[in-house]
Amino acid sequence: HWKNLGGLQVGGGINLDNCLSYIDEGASHVIVTSYVFNNGQMDLERLKGLVNVIGKQRLVLDLSCRKKEDKYAIVTDRWQKFSDVYLDEEVLNFLARFADEFLVHGVDVEGKKLGIDKDLVALLGKHSPVGSSYICLHYIPVTYAGGVTVMDDLETIKAAGKGRVDITVGSALDIFGGNLAYSDVVAWHENNRRGIN
Repeated sequence: HWKNLGGLQVGGGINLDNCLSYIDEGASHVIVTSYVFNNGQMDLERLKGLVNVIGKQRLVLDLSCRKKEDKYAIVTDRWQKFSDVYLDEEVLNFLARFADEFLVHGVDVEGKKLGIDKDLVALLGKHSPVGSSYICLHYIPVTYAGGVTVMDDLETIKAAGKGRVDITVGSALDIFGGNLAYSDVVAWHENNRRGIN
């Protein structure tokens, strides 16, 4: 049963009425965008409501964005609608008070296999917020997705993101018909986790 796997995150259509059911069924986190960034605005009451029901430690905010006027605007509704919320240090630090993690798709390059959005990765690496736990300060995990095509893209993300930006790879993997060998990506991850690279 998938409940025993741990670490499963679920997103899509998440709201105050259904978020707890996913947690109760074994999801470690729910991923939310459109419910919080509603009608182009950040709906703080909805965000606080989610935190009150499932807790900050169970919430991933999807801050997927597109470039608009040289800034990155959070987009919703299948990435078609621009919000009035732009990613910057202030917004990331504010939102870190309510979420355990951030997921950020570089929508302008997502799924196109044309390379990553290095400027977005650099912004995330520079402004990824620091949170606190009972023991020490820690970075709020931020995972970037979009445009990974070759193994060098992983190293570019590592460098541009100052080692503070995690990566997810999808359609570029050979298991999904792409050119990147899944085994090579896993080996790269393991080597980096152990500090070999």
